[in-house]
Amino acid sequence: MKTAYIFQQQKLVVDENFQLPQVEVKATDLTIDHHVARHLEGDVPQGYQLVSMRELITQWSIAEFEQASRAVQLLEWQQNHQFCGRCGHKTERHAREFCMTCPSCQLRQYPRIQPCVITVITKGKDEVLLAKSIHRKDNVYGLIAGFVEVGETLEQAVARETAEEVGVTLKNIRYLASQPWPFPSNLMLAFQAEYDSGDIKIQEEEIKDAQFFNLNQLPDIPHKGSIAYKMIMHVAHGTPL
Repeated sequence: MKTAYIFQQQKLVVDENFQLPQVEVKATDLTIDHHVARHLEGDVPQGYQLVSMRELITQWSIAEFEQASRAVQLLEWQQNHQFCGRCGHKTERHAREFCMTCPSCQLRQYPRIQPCVITVITKGKDEVLLAKSIHRKDNVYGLIAGFVEVGETLEQAVARETAEEVGVTLKNIRYLASQPWPFPSNLMLAFQAEYDSGDIKIQEEEIKDAQFFNLNQLPDIPHKGSIAYKMIMHVAHGTPL
């Protein structure tokens, strides 16, 4: 018997105390350290429930969430690489490492992450730039974020995403921290920067609203556990990341 990460899309099977189930190991399971990962087949086991990964981040320790994050990303990677991207032949799981191999042309496909920059932008000593995405149905304001493009440095991505989404320029861009984020397979790279110049001009197809908020009068912000929350608390109260 092993502890199992059993997923259905971005939800995980846990009991009422957010604990993982114990299962008999199957040949098709993906083994990750001392756990196994699999997709849910059939109904949720009695006494268990499906809980969103976004909710679990508020219930689990950082280590527990990161382990689950790794499991869901590896499981999705395996499912999405059942066939060779070069010749179309069905792939096979490597016996000793996380790798999908093609028995026909020998192409090896390894798990990949998508680097994404996220930036907390301050103005003076008491203001922070927060934006509301058009995709959010609540009233939460978050930080400017976006994927790193081919050929960019991380700092260039920070400057470009900010200019594209809110139309301002930055100075003193500096790295803070990182967080794996399994939605679907991102690595969030946190930066802090200072406002330099320009008026806010939102990218309407991405941003509904963006403003500089006083650090003592913040709107609804992302939930605890997310790196966005930690970054905002870092500039507002000096809490460590």
